[in-house]
Amino acid sequence: MTTRRLAAILAADVVGYSRLVSANEADALARLSVLRHDVIEPNIAKHSGRLFKVMGDGFLAEFASAVQAVTCAIAIQKEAEEAASSLDDVKKMQLRIGIHVGDVMVEADDLMGDGVNIAARLEGIAAPGGVSVSRAVHDQVRDRIDVAFDDKGEIALKNIARPVQVFAIAGATTATVSPGQSTPALPLPDKPSIAVLPFQNMSGDPEQEYFADGMVEDIITALSRFKSLFVIARNSSFTYKGKSVDIKQVARELGVRYVLEGSVRKSGGRVRITGQLIEAATGAHLWADRFDGNLEDVFGLQDKVTEQVVAAIQPEVDLAEVARANKRPRGSIDAVSEFYRGTALITRPSTADNNDKALQHFQNAIEIDPGYAPPMAEVPLV
Repeated sequence: MTTRRLAAILAADVVGYSRLVSANEADALARLSVLRHDVIEPNIAKHSGRLFKVMGDGFLAEFASAVQAVTCAIAIQKEAEEAASSLDDVKKMQLRIGIHVGDVMVEADDLMGDGVNIAARLEGIAAPGGVSVSRAVHDQVRDRIDVAFDDKGEIALKNIARPVQVFAIAGATTATVSPGQSTPALPLPDKPSIAVLPFQNMSGDPEQEYFADGMVEDIITALSRFKSLFVIARNSSFTYKGKSVDIKQVARELGVRYVLEGSVRKSGGRVRITGQLIEAATGAHLWADRFDGNLEDVFGLQDKVTEQVVAAIQPEVDLAEVARANKRPRGSIDAVSEFYRGTALITRPSTADNNDKALQHFQNAIEIDPGYAPPMAEVPLV
């Protein structure tokens, strides 16, 4: 059975391999074997990739994200250059690499389709020792990897229907990769903060990307109407589109306490949308639900899901904030005593004198212990 999925495809081959074989067949075969064993295969495994096809001096590998594919390509080119540093230029075994993110067809262990074909064409126009990537790859990695890109413009690739905007990684053999863990954490705002990540398209149908993205945009817009929430803008949260993310790392990088993620799955004329709200600090799921409907009224379904998600999120965020506040230290015994004295006055018949005395007790509590946090359930409502 043939299925579809999105994947980052890395295509590579040896530059001038026929010439190397003609000059010394045994030496070329031996060096290619060493290159695969010592450089190519270990780096693919290290970056969580899968080598799914080998064709003579070329190979194809699949990765779950563009970041993994590009960092793997950089590592391969760097180590291949180091391995050949003692040889004359005419004897060096250099690689060309092309990378594209796109829809692929899956048959057993093999992958086919435009996602693979475009990566292979990009490899064909890459410079010796270089890496060429499509616009789709560039947009996903440009803020995540410390390399420079040369924009080659739109190029008509053989047997590809539309021109592809191509970027070459400048100095691919010497570039350094910025680890995500080194990204400094942004400070949390004073009010509850949330980021809505791009929903994952589980259908394998690229046409459903617009529906998933539109769903997220509607939810972000609706959440932004709540003045009590700090909502991350679409441009920031969509930098994680198509990537395998760590929720805690996303929260650190965006400066949020809560993250909403979800997925969209289409089958025939029906669609299923799932969503889950996560507290980043603990990884706890505060809310999760799924919604089923048909595609005859796409916008109506989007409105329905958005309304229900927003209605569910707001009280869950409020409850989580109360629980978080109740976990804070209560303060010294003297501060607690002053607080309850003020509370007793508030609960009496309201007079100017009682209110003034209560306010003084509350101020005394703050002066005794500035970090005092009374239990939220016991704060008087006036």
